[in-house]
Amino acid sequence: MGKNEAGFSVWAVLYIRLSQQQGKVMESLLIKPGAMDFSVIPEVPADTFVAPLVRPGHLGEDWLEPEQRVYTSEEHSIWDDLFAQQMDVLPGRAASSFLAGLDRLDLGRGGVPDFGTLSEELQAITGWSVVPVPMLIPDHVFFYHLANRRFPAGNFIRSREEFHYISEPDVFHDVFGHVPMLTDPVYADYMQGYGRAGWKALAYNRLKALSALYWYTVEFGLIREADGIKAYGAGILSGPLEARFSVEAQSPNRIHLEVDRVIRTDYVISDMQPTYFVIDSFEELFRKTVERNFDDLYRGLTPGFTYSNQAVLGGDKVYHLGTQEYANRGGKGSGARPV
Repeated sequence: MGKNEAGFSVWAVLYIRLSQQQGKVMESLLIKPGAMDFSVIPEVPADTFVAPLVRPGHLGEDWLEPEQRVYTSEEHSIWDDLFAQQMDVLPGRAASSFLAGLDRLDLGRGGVPDFGTLSEELQAITGWSVVPVPMLIPDHVFFYHLANRRFPAGNFIRSREEFHYISEPDVFHDVFGHVPMLTDPVYADYMQGYGRAGWKALAYNRLKALSALYWYTVEFGLIREADGIKAYGAGILSGPLEARFSVEAQSPNRIHLEVDRVIRTDYVISDMQPTYFVIDSFEELFRKTVERNFDDLYRGLTPGFTYSNQAVLGGDKVYHLGTQEYANRGGKGSGARPV
C-alpha cells in the first residue's frame, strides 16, 4: 500500500470514510427513507471489489475491539510530541472549525485520549462516538459505522522509528486528524451521510468514485475562510509538511469543488496532492452532496477515472493554477523540494 506525507499509508482503494440537520433526518445522495437498512452491515455484491482483509479471530463482524488498549508511558509521550509538532504548524493554516474542535475536546490534555471520555463529549455535541479497531477495516464495515455516527479509530500508535512514516493510519491520525471536525454539526452530518452513501456505491460498484470524494474532502479538503484558504482534511492536518504545502505552495492547483468533477479525478496515494479542492462552507458541501442524484451519476460513470490529478478543466473555478513543479520533478521519490 502507498503512503502519504501525513505519516500513514492510505488505502489502495480508500476505505470510505448527510444525515441529521436542524432536527430532520435527510438521506444522503437521495437514498429514499426506508430503502436501505443502515442498522445492519451492508452486503458486498459479488461483482464489487473490496480489499481482501482478514478479520482477526477475536473480533465480531463489526470489527470492533472489545476495548481501547492500554498505552505505555512512551506511547503517550509519542502522542504528546506529535501533538506539539502539529500545533507548531497548524495555526493560520488549519480551518477554524478544526481548531475550535481541538480546543473543545482538549486533545492536548496529555497522552492518547480515552475513547470513552471522548465519546461522551462528542455525544453531547453532535451525537458521535469513537470506537477502537485494530487495523484498516473493510469498506462496507466502515460505511456501517459512519452511517451510525461511530468513527472507527486505530487502536495503536506509531513508534519513534515511524514518527513521520507509518504503514497505516494510527490513533494520532484518526483522532487528532479526524475527530475535531466531528464537533461541527454540519460536517458531522456530512460524515454520517457519507457512510450511508456507501450502500449505493456498493450496489453500483462505484466505490472508486466515492473514494475520490472522500479523498478530496475528508482527507485532503480545503475551505475558504475570511483570511484565506485553510485545511480541514485529516491527511493534511496530521502531517507537518502537507499542512504547509496544501495552502501555501506554488506547485499544486487549488480548484473549487464540484462533485461531478471530483469523483472523476484520480488522486495520489503515496505523496502530496497535485490538486486540492476547495469549498466555501460545510453547508455548501452538505448541500451539493445531498441534492446530487447519485443514481444518474453512477450510471454515467466509467469504471476508471476520467481526469488526471494534475488536470485543470475549462469549467474549473481556479483559485491557484499550480506550477506542478514538485510533481513534475518526481515528487518525494526523487527528493524534489515541495514548493
